Amino acid sequence: MMTLRVLAYATVGLAPVEGYLAAVNPHLGKVAPALLIAVWLVVRVRQRQLPRPTPLHAVLALLAVMVAATAAIHSPGAFTAEYTLRWLPFLVITAVLADVACREVPIRGLLLAMATGATAAGIGALYSLIIGGEARAGGPQTDPNDLAYFLVAAIPLLFLAGKASRQRVAAAIGGAVLVAGAMATFSRGGALGLTAAVGWLAARRVLPWRALAATASVVALLGLATLQFAGPQIERAVQEKSFIAASNVDTRELRWQAAARMVAEEPVWGVGPGGFREAYAAESHNAEIDEQTPVAHNMYLEVAAELGLPGFTLFASVIGIAGVASERTIRLRALSSPGRTEAIAIQASLLAVLVASTFLSEQYYLPLWSLAALAVAAEIRARREDRERSSADACSARDQ
Repeated sequence: MMTLRVLAYATVGLAPVEGYLAAVNPHLGKVAPALLIAVWLVVRVRQRQLPRPTPLHAVLALLAVMVAATAAIHSPGAFTAEYTLRWLPFLVITAVLADVACREVPIRGLLLAMATGATAAGIGALYSLIIGGEARAGGPQTDPNDLAYFLVAAIPLLFLAGKASRQRVAAAIGGAVLVAGAMATFSRGGALGLTAAVGWLAARRVLPWRALAATASVVALLGLATLQFAGPQIERAVQEKSFIAASNVDTRELRWQAAARMVAEEPVWGVGPGGFREAYAAESHNAEIDEQTPVAHNMYLEVAAELGLPGFTLFASVIGIAGVASERTIRLRALSSPGRTEAIAIQASLLAVLVASTFLSEQYYLPLWSLAALAVAAEIRARREDRERSSADACSARDQ
């Protein structure tokens, strides 16, 4: 079981730094997920166990069928095969993570592995801005907006650190690195996602004000140090971001309109995986001469345009199942239970992902899928422990 645990940690922990792995070898980032799936299959065959059935697994299976069907209909598409092969592994790894997280692998360990990987990516972001001289921090991701997505999704997970002083200090430093790294990307979507996550943590009374103050202080110190050593780079980055901000708003509006027209024209089967990129120039009447095959910069519109409304409904169901499962977990757990804090952290991270994805096409990155898997696994664990506790109470009552 240790092998499953290590591979699961590696799968979620290495996702934020996949760009660094790809620089070494284009396929290196896929090794951990592939090994996890293979080992999981071997373990289940040896144990003669089927995956624990959940509504999430049923929706993932139907979504896989829908992706395959739309891909078959639009098989001549220039991007169809590439994007179909991007969709399907995420559906499989989500099912596997949900299964191992409710059996062999601690959910808290997986969440902290995600936070650790994101913190490493945050360090890379600050390095690329301060030392590398980039206008916007990219670190292990080619697009700073994608990097911001990973960083803000990981920030709520740091609240799972233990109560020991060393763990709290490490969490505060990690939080400061993540916040500073996200700020260095100058991503507005990331900033909105972070705001939503922090607001949710405060509303659910999980956010300790001391931890918030400590993190804010460290971020302020990092900011002052950055201005001291990289003032010209920061000033240039702000000027460049201000210059292109209005242009970004206009282009995203054009892409959202094009995606909406695709949904209206192909509401059932969509334009196929990757079809938005191929059809954009024609659908927008060459509105962007210098960008003929962009992404929609809105996860929801892009999924609806490519998979049709039935496919989008299944995709939204994955998110809905995760939200309902996490809320049920909170109700099953005692106020002081670590499992309750885990569920709230998952909710806050998922909210950050969903808000940021209003401005980004993030369906091809792991945080959304892994958080959905862990939300479902947390509910299964909570229900199992509740049944065991009820059974123990019943046995105790009979003995008396």
